[in-house]
Amino acid sequence: QVQLVESGGGTVQAGDSLRLSCSAPGHSLSNHFVEWFRRGPGEESQLVAAISSSGENTDYTGSVEGRFFISRDDAKNTVYLQMNNLKPEDTAEYYCAAAPDGAGPRDYDLEGQGTQVTVSA
Repeated sequence: QVQLVESGGGTVQAGDSLRLSCSAPGHSLSNHFVEWFRRGPGEESQLVAAISSSGENTDYTGSVEGRFFISRDDAKNTVYLQMNNLKPEDTAEYYCAAAPDGAGPRDYDLEGQGTQVTVSA
């Protein structure tokens, strides 16, 4: 079931930036922590970034730290992933998922279908 909508993907060159959006039409992201994942060609899904329901706490996988920034605007019911200095190895399908505070690991009640990011050298 798809309840989150990702957008902002595209094809860019190495060094460029993109901002992905994760919105929840018909649902509220308040009291939810949100995570961005990516799945590259032939690879397992990888957690990229996470943000707490308050927005005060964020976490990143090492390969994107300092280049990617996750944020949220609850007034717009949207979570963003700002991706700077993109590299070819960032090429993947990016998708978001959300779980209510207190939920177990990956116990999401909202998930999206993803948006493709392709970075050429």
